[in-house]
Amino acid sequence: MGHIINAKEEVYRALAERLNKNPVGAPVNDILMEILHRLYTVSEAEVGSKFPLLPMPLDKIADATGYKQDELRKMLDDMANKGLVLDLPRRDGTYYMLAPMVVGFFEYTFMRVREDINMKELAELFERYFQSDGVQEEIFGSDTKMFKALVYENLIPVAVETEVLDYEKASTIIRQSGGGALGMCSCRHKATHLGKACDAPVEEVCTSLGNAARWLVHRGMAKPATVDDLLRVLDKTEKLGLVHLGDNVLKNPAYICHCCGCCCGVLRAINEGGVAAVHPSNFLPEPDAAECAGCGTCAESCHIKAIAMEDGGDGTERPVVDKEKCIGCGVCAAACPTGALTMSRRSALHVPPATKQEQFLRIAREKGRA
Repeated sequence: MGHIINAKEEVYRALAERLNKNPVGAPVNDILMEILHRLYTVSEAEVGSKFPLLPMPLDKIADATGYKQDELRKMLDDMANKGLVLDLPRRDGTYYMLAPMVVGFFEYTFMRVREDINMKELAELFERYFQSDGVQEEIFGSDTKMFKALVYENLIPVAVETEVLDYEKASTIIRQSGGGALGMCSCRHKATHLGKACDAPVEEVCTSLGNAARWLVHRGMAKPATVDDLLRVLDKTEKLGLVHLGDNVLKNPAYICHCCGCCCGVLRAINEGGVAAVHPSNFLPEPDAAECAGCGTCAESCHIKAIAMEDGGDGTERPVVDKEKCIGCGVCAAACPTGALTMSRRSALHVPPATKQEQFLRIAREKGRA
């Protein structure tokens, strides 16, 4: 029996190694192996381990894996239902891509309630995995980020409104998408299984757009949503003081998340791992000492602890912004009861990669994988 067990372990090890070859990889350790054992059957792990790095049509996947096309099509459909494979419609047919861990099968696992797996056990495993050495750095530490912060638009100064481009505005991104889908927040859902969730919304809050939204709806992981539906969620989450994190691309962004520092894996990488996990918005908060009441609301509202209250020299405390850490989301300025924090334009503006392909290519090059 020993050789059978060893052969099975080799299949899962090969899958883990394949996942770690992605531009955004998944460092291989014992916890990852436990996760893969729970999500993939042995046959699925074998197929996944042989997947090409680029999306390919069925016949190419069949050649790579040695499976017959009819058998493989059924297996890939089952894997797509579980969020382990993405089936992507193209003009010349369907292309298949092995889902990475992030953004990928972690989110697709926790964007819904599943009865076929032990969600609490998986939540504990993913929590331990994301806290493992090197994992946050691998997923979020590249110079090219997967996520960018989107400033609260009502805080944009009138004097620079005409200079603000479409990719900087969450509402414009949503309107240009023509609608999308709303799903469960995977991070807060995971936190509920750990008994650590905050009171921010879990249901129908994760915003997906375009083809990503259509795929999630097709696979039962999200519900269709109109532009107005998505804008209402945007407004609701701003009133709750959540951080808008968008897909860091110019064309056809796939998602906008509404995040909290306690549950969100991206913001937690900043808080707990010291990883610069988000590309900042093109704005920074500027305190006005004359207007500041020294109440500390701004520091309390900051999800990444980028504001500290320090002695202002007159017996009162004043906010000091860590400009290297601040992501320019605007939550602090929105929370200020006296309007003493205003958002100003950064001197150097960030322009995201044009497309998802360019984003991943940049990340791969930065890691020496391209």
